[in-house]
Amino acid sequence: MARMKAKYLALKPELQSTLDIKNPMQIPGIEKINISVGAGFAMKDNKLMQNIQETISVIAGQKASTVIAKKSVAGFKVREGMPVGVKVTLRGAKMWEFLDRLISIALPRVKDFRGIGRNGFDGRGNYNFGLTEQLIFPEVDYDSIMQIHGMNITVVTTTNSDKEAFTMLEALGMPFAKGRE
Repeated sequence: MARMKAKYLALKPELQSTLDIKNPMQIPGIEKINISVGAGFAMKDNKLMQNIQETISVIAGQKASTVIAKKSVAGFKVREGMPVGVKVTLRGAKMWEFLDRLISIALPRVKDFRGIGRNGFDGRGNYNFGLTEQLIFPEVDYDSIMQIHGMNITVVTTTNSDKEAFTMLEALGMPFAKGRE
């Protein structure tokens, strides 16, 4: 069992009493984690797009898929069928392993790290935040990187309340910034 999942299972009774939840099935949990990279800068360079896909696959631990443009947009010089990004959805054991590596290894490696913002909740209990570079993950080989890029990470929870999701993520060890942001 993943270390983070064992921690979550041990925290469930504490979360139930803290959030004053009667039914144990209503205790907030994590449903999935989405990792996405908007790679519009690499639309015309297939090697760079392939490199981004390989990097995200290494970080996530499963194969990432390329996002294809559904419509042409002349203002952005995008044609229908062009690759515009990379995404991967993690569930189950890989999700817990990624969350553990993110919290305990990757985020502390960010230069001048003071925590991630508290304002990334969407009103439905899901948390979104961005990272500016992929090099904070130790799995990434520096020599194989063609261009530094960021990524968006979405943690989808089973609750509809931002307060409950925040309490659960904070209990799991998510390093939120102190004070108001």
